[in-house]
Amino acid sequence: MKKFILLLSFTLLFSCSENESEVSLSGLRDNVIIDKGIYKVSYNETYEQPNWIEYVVSNRSKNVDRGNKDFYKEPGVITSDDADYYKNEWDKGHLAPAATFSDSEDNLNKTFSFINCAMQIDNLNRGEWAQLEQQVRDWSISEGNISVRIDLVFASNHIIRSTGVHIPTGFWKNLSFSNGNQTCYYFPNASTDKNWDQYENTCN
Repeated sequence: MKKFILLLSFTLLFSCSENESEVSLSGLRDNVIIDKGIYKVSYNETYEQPNWIEYVVSNRSKNVDRGNKDFYKEPGVITSDDADYYKNEWDKGHLAPAATFSDSEDNLNKTFSFINCAMQIDNLNRGEWAQLEQQVRDWSISEGNISVRIDLVFASNHIIRSTGVHIPTGFWKNLSFSNGNQTCYYFPNASTDKNWDQYENTCN
């Protein structure tokens, strides 16, 4: 009888260990919610890209410079990394902008997490996307705090790189003003050919 109980206990222990191994090997999560204080993000480990991010733009003074900071990986979260961006046309596009949170070294550092960057075409990241980010900062001076939500779009035929990262098809940027007004923009993940205000779209 004792031998039977011992054998049963061993079998159960082995089964539990085996199941835990299966989870650790195949348990990529599609919706990891992370709150960094200055922004909140839903991260997709399968795509190695954010699903969405939310933050508030306020009239913060600039006290620190970004210098030569580079992106860092978040403990316990499977994200994109430097290899995904190596020698190609995609930038590490900030979603919560570094310039918006340059009021302290701590806040600025938080924007350089890989959970806060997307595979964004270089011309868009450095062009009209950045122009709109600056415009939102300007608006916050006269309009008060502005809530921002960015949703990444992945079409059924979106690009998947050999490194495993998925390339967003486009980006929705929804602005909610303190007076209740909303303004929304949709940017395809492609080189821009018009001014940022011409990407305004119906809010959905």
